[in-house]
Amino acid sequence: MDNMFYRSVNKTLTQVDYGEGIYIYDVDGNKYIDACSGAAVSNIGHGNKRVAQAIAKQAEKMAFAHLSRWRSAPGMEMADLVSEMAPGLINKLYPVSGGSEATEAALKMSRQYFLERDGNTGKNAIISRWNGFHGNTIGSLSMTGDGRRKKYNPFLLNFPHIENCYCYRCPFNKELETCEVECASALERCLNFIGADSITAFIAEPVVGAASGALVPHPEYFKIIREICDRYDILLIADEVMTGFGRTGTMFAITDFGVVPDMITVAKGMSAGYAPLGAVLVKDEIHATFKAGTGVFVHGHTYGGNPLSAATAVEVLKITKEENLTENARIVGAYLLEQMKEKILPFWFVGDVRGKGLMQGVELVKDKKTKEPFLAKHGIAEKLTVTLMKHGVIVYPGSGMVDGVNGDQFLLAPPLIITKDQVDEMVDKMVAGFAAFEKELVNVT
Repeated sequence: MDNMFYRSVNKTLTQVDYGEGIYIYDVDGNKYIDACSGAAVSNIGHGNKRVAQAIAKQAEKMAFAHLSRWRSAPGMEMADLVSEMAPGLINKLYPVSGGSEATEAALKMSRQYFLERDGNTGKNAIISRWNGFHGNTIGSLSMTGDGRRKKYNPFLLNFPHIENCYCYRCPFNKELETCEVECASALERCLNFIGADSITAFIAEPVVGAASGALVPHPEYFKIIREICDRYDILLIADEVMTGFGRTGTMFAITDFGVVPDMITVAKGMSAGYAPLGAVLVKDEIHATFKAGTGVFVHGHTYGGNPLSAATAVEVLKITKEENLTENARIVGAYLLEQMKEKILPFWFVGDVRGKGLMQGVELVKDKKTKEPFLAKHGIAEKLTVTLMKHGVIVYPGSGMVDGVNGDQFLLAPPLIITKDQVDEMVDKMVAGFAAFEKELVNVT
């Protein structure tokens, strides 16, 4: 045993050696397809020489400079690049070191924005959704709606949650084609019950990731949400920590729904795993309000905006644009979804295959007709993940999305550089893994 405190202290982890493109190799020489990019992180794949050279060059020049005292060329270039990519008048970037820090910063920024704008001290809470994940810090976990909350409930802020956009298991028992998007109007009902004068913002993932396995909302969902936010004077925060920078086939997933939020939180794909990095992107009006007020956002982290991470992001974002990875995610993602529906969905224990671009989810069920989930005690998603790894495919499992306890799914989010031929290879290995797992399920059912 080594001296690392691992998340699962009783689990024996395979030791990684190196990565190349969409593949990962362990120290025994086994080869795996990284079908989830770690955790939807490695957008440009592993072992990119351009990024390695950019990191080395910046490390020799200046690795760290505190953002409260210095600005740097890589930091400014990073902000300019992201500004060009972001929708509407979202032009200002507040850097942090990761996704939880980004949503935590957005939480605080939304509160201080109203203080700066009109001295409104009554706005002190954010509405989010059940089955959504926004991070593991206390503030971000308070906004989170899945089972990660449970052990820490005594520490959490009393933030309200509304129903999710879960079309496969609609909380209102409606069909997609005939529903009235009640999951969106639920925001207004919540505001009416608790009072909009206490709410700073509504935060949501455009495509729900780790907590529910690539839930894609109704096409009108965010238009309704945007109108409600405007009418009740609350901010709309799009949590694109997982979806940002091309993952779903557009640079930012929220743009596919025809709206511009007030803030976007980002991380993962911004530096593609080559450096810890995150940010809050905001509209010019929010930045101008701080500038006209106290001039200081009372929040910060030591490593936010350090030149080394910024230089990394610059190279990653240039590669994302130059290699048309967003378009590749859209085209190859559509092909992957087609293959998954054709070859994986027919398995009797697969209830749903869904997603957008190269962010897709597979929901596992005990009964396909009734959608009855497996009981949590069986740990189906984790067991299937182990079986798939034996067949050379790494996926990202999740559970509890049906009722907070039961339900199994896994996320597919391969690097955006994946080709159709590699999709075929991946799906073939998954089919073999699913067939082997099917035999194991005899004892469960």
